[in-house]
Amino acid sequence: MISEERIIRSEKIYEGKVVTLSCHTVELDGQRYGKREVVEHAGGCTMVALCEDGKIPFVKQYRIATKKYLLELPAGLIEHNENPMKAAIRELAEETGLVAESAEFLLEAYTSPGFTNEKIHIFYCENPTPGEMHLDETEDLEVVYMDLDEALRMIKLGEIIDAKTIIGLYAVKEMRDANEQNH
Repeated sequence: MISEERIIRSEKIYEGKVVTLSCHTVELDGQRYGKREVVEHAGGCTMVALCEDGKIPFVKQYRIATKKYLLELPAGLIEHNENPMKAAIRELAEETGLVAESAEFLLEAYTSPGFTNEKIHIFYCENPTPGEMHLDETEDLEVVYMDLDEALRMIKLGEIIDAKTIIGLYAVKEMRDANEQNH
């Protein structure tokens, strides 16, 4: 049987605006010990927004961690005590200028549980209305629109490689396929 790891010592190595890095000494059954580096994160949200013309907005931006421009769904951090759906609606408006009155929860996923507790909450909305972008002072991005089939093709070609985007798009594809089968 797999045993739960017990933290016997913790050291906070770094505390920043977005993440905290801790190093834990853990004990496993059989008096086995190990070190676990953990990035603690408040969590994020993303929105798959299907516009009236059938297009989905994406944001293209340079990501320093990957040293690449990535095409991603609009997304961002969930602020302290913020409702994840409200955060996804807020991020959609800030990054694309599109306003959603409501959204449907699709799923949540841990981004990389081997070293972080970051959880992404993925939502879906239809027919957002045009509004104004409100980018953070340090955000530099371009909004790109494409239909779901084109985005799925880009995933297969390795042109969309962001995990939350891939998960969100396939969740919407599955939802739409199920709706078509029921009608």
